[in-house]
Parts: sequence; C-alpha cells; structure tokens
Amino acid sequence: QVQLVESGGGLVQAGGSLRLSCAASGRTFSRYAMGWFRQAPGKEREFVAAISWSGGSTEYADSVKGRFTSSRDSAKNTVYLQMNSLKPEDTAVYYCAAALTIATMRTQGGSWGQGTQVTVSS
Repeated sequence: QVQLVESGGGLVQAGGSLRLSCAASGRTFSRYAMGWFRQAPGKEREFVAAISWSGGSTEYADSVKGRFTSSRDSAKNTVYLQMNSLKPEDTAVYYCAAALTIATMRTQGGSWGQGTQVTVSS
C-alpha cells in the first residue's frame, strides 16, 4: 500500500493555472501508475489524468486534453498535475490515486489521497 498526500489546490480565476502535487510514501513508488481524479459537488468522481510507472505513457480525460499535463519525479516520489487555462467547470476536489496499471486505476480505483480543493472563479 502506498500513502498519498496532495497539495497545491486553491482559488484561481478562469484562464489561470495551478500545479497540484502528490507526494507518495514507500519505496515502491516507481512500481505504480499514478493518476488524478476529481469530484465536483453533487457529481460522481471522474478520471482526469494518469501516468504510467515509467512516465512513458499518459492518459487524459477529453475535457482536460491540451490543458492539463501529468508528470512524475521518481527521485522525489512525487507526481504532478499542471493545470492551465482553467475553467469554472474544473472546480472540484482533486484526488491523487495509485495503482499497478492505468487500466486498473480507471476501472477499479486504487490507493487514494485525502484530496485538495480547486476552485475556479468566472
């Protein structure tokens, strides 16, 4: 099991940028695919982005393609989500996730962080 702690959320105006970070504990970080999900009030949790254990493969939800970028730094046991051109509809609690593969993460979930709030004002 890997423990995850997100940071970097906040309030930003539409069109602005934020970078979320997710610090993972444990020596097996490099074995896990990492990802981001979000949940807006009254809505189900939805997939946002994911990056493979090697960093060589990424996947994004259609709603964020071209605006969000996921990366990882294995030396720091940290994964990032760079969010540009933010829109009010991006407002949600963002959760970091870890699983053995991206496919597993998207279908079954995985280990979760506690979440960080992102609010985009219009």
